[in-house]
Amino acid sequence: MLNEYPILEYDPSPEAVIEPSRVIKSIDIAENCVICFFADVITRIIQTRKPRLVYSCRSEMGTHPVYETELEGRRIAFFHPGVGAPLAAGMLEEVAALGCRNFIVCGGAGVLNREIAVGHLIVPTSAIRDEGTSYHYLPPSREVNPSEKAVAAIENVLKSKDVSYVTGKTWTTDAYYRETAQKVQRRRQDGCLTVEMEAAAFFAVAKFRGLHLAQILYGGDDVSGLEWDRRGSDRSIIRERLFWLAAEACLEI
Repeated sequence: MLNEYPILEYDPSPEAVIEPSRVIKSIDIAENCVICFFADVITRIIQTRKPRLVYSCRSEMGTHPVYETELEGRRIAFFHPGVGAPLAAGMLEEVAALGCRNFIVCGGAGVLNREIAVGHLIVPTSAIRDEGTSYHYLPPSREVNPSEKAVAAIENVLKSKDVSYVTGKTWTTDAYYRETAQKVQRRRQDGCLTVEMEAAAFFAVAKFRGLHLAQILYGGDDVSGLEWDRRGSDRSIIRERLFWLAAEACLEI
């Protein structure tokens, strides 16, 4: 149906011209997968655990490797999705076509509340759809939710480890150089705790494909004031720990 704004012309057709399951063959791969935004952590895991390279997605940026290792005697896959909703959603599509079904995403986010300390964990229960990718997977709406089962798995692990966290909305936007003071205030009024670039797209793809997916974020820079606060500090320990918490949560789904 034609609309004044093409982004709102949602087509519910179950198959596209380029359908992942037709162009990517499934392989012997773990059902559980961590989507990790931390290149430094992935590099350390490669160096220390020697994971198996199971697949390489390809784009004009080069190759995007998918690895597999073990945790508690169980196989678990992991990969870096790139940055931004379109690339991250495409990577999720391809890895799901390979055979992974349960996903926990770990990443960082800007905070909209300066009381959220650097490194404090946030589990999004909803994402404001201020990007474009999700509108190709679900009808227009203001928000999209992650898998309840995956969120419960994250919370079970964090509670069992006595890790402090908060839950709430996140704001997904394509344009990090257009996070204006007015928009930040608007999103705070919506109840958003964080801002990032991929959650809404991840949640939408997962709903469309019948996947279990949720996300854990850590508080990074602060965009709640009139000036950007990078809040610089060494976050390497936070990031690596977050990867393994995500992995444990993935195995709980």
